[in-house]
Formats: sequence, C-alpha cells, structure tokens
Amino acid sequence: QVACLACGAVARFFLSVQADPPPGNMVKAFKADATLKPYMHQYQIVGRAAPTPKNPQPKIFRMRLFAKNAVLAKSRFWYFMKKLNKAKRSGGELLAVNELYDKRPTQVKNYGVWLRYQSRTNTHNMYKEFRDVTINGAVSKLYAEMAGRHRAQPGSIQIINTAVLKASECKREHVTEMHNSNLKFPVVRKVPVCNKKLRTTFKAKRPNTFVH
Repeated sequence: QVACLACGAVARFFLSVQADPPPGNMVKAFKADATLKPYMHQYQIVGRAAPTPKNPQPKIFRMRLFAKNAVLAKSRFWYFMKKLNKAKRSGGELLAVNELYDKRPTQVKNYGVWLRYQSRTNTHNMYKEFRDVTINGAVSKLYAEMAGRHRAQPGSIQIINTAVLKASECKREHVTEMHNSNLKFPVVRKVPVCNKKLRTTFKAKRPNTFVH
C-alpha cells in the first residue's frame, strides 16, 4: 500500500510538471519569414581622403549605396572612392554612415532604376522599372532579376540612379498594366467540406472547390 501511494505521488508530480507552462525565456520567439523581407538596404555614407599638409581640406564625397549591411556598404564606398580620387580605406576617413528609409512604406510606388553591369564580354547600361512599397524591395527585385536573367554577379552591378516615377512616366508593360483603375482580382474563398452524412459518390453537377 505504501509503494502504491509513493507511485501515485510521483505520477502526480510528473503531471504537474508537464502541466505548468514553460518560463518566459523558454518560449520560442516569433520569427518573421526572411524570404518576405528585402535583403538590400539603402545607406548614405559621407567620407573623404585623409587631410595632408599638401591638401589640408580634401573634398568631401556623399554617396547613396545599396548593400546587405553597413560593412558591405562601407566597402562599396571605398571601392568608388579609389576610382574617383585614389583614396583608400587606409588613407581616408568616414564622416557619417546612415541608413535611409522610405517616408511611406505602405504605399505602392513605381521605381525606375538606372544601372551598369559587367558581363563576361562587355559593360552594359540598363534601365528597369519595378513596383514596390519601398526602394529596398525594388532593388532586391533588381538584384534577383539580374542574377536570373543576365547571370550578373552582385559585385558587378553598379546602380547609377533611382527615382520614383509617375504613372505617365512608366515605360515597361509589366508596370503600366497595373495602372488600370478598373483592375480587379477575384476574391477566392474556400468552400467548407460537406457534411459526411450528405456526401455521395456521384453528383449531377460538377462541384466547385472555391467561390468567386
């Protein structure tokens, strides 16, 4: 009888442990789907070559760059600075590094992107248009499209300029087709499963699995 009482106490202990909710640090945090987020960010970097006795006030350059993170954006800045005025990371200084954000990230806009990229044979200039809510999303689409259609490496793409376009300024058909004010999309609602009592093998009418 004593052994049975002891077993019952142990069983109640294990049940109480399993019933208790896990502590706060054990709860799994919610993670957003990384594939839905734009992986390119827009940075504004201000820098110059280091002052020297020969040039105590070197010219200051400000660039708007797109990169995955601030480290790659700084590397890209010094890549262009070396081409512009032969200033390297070891012989220069950064004055400011800021990430830029859209003013209205919930409004759909038309973006035009002017770029240059190096293929395996030559250097090509290009103009593309995208529809997105942010410039980061549009540039992320640009890099994905350049990789898929043109096999362009991310390091060989140089974005010359970006702009928000009016509907009358757009040229590409995949963008202008979305400007129709009467554009409609069907709202698809799934039909609930029929009750098992009412199910039959044969129907006189073709069943619909969705409703417009």
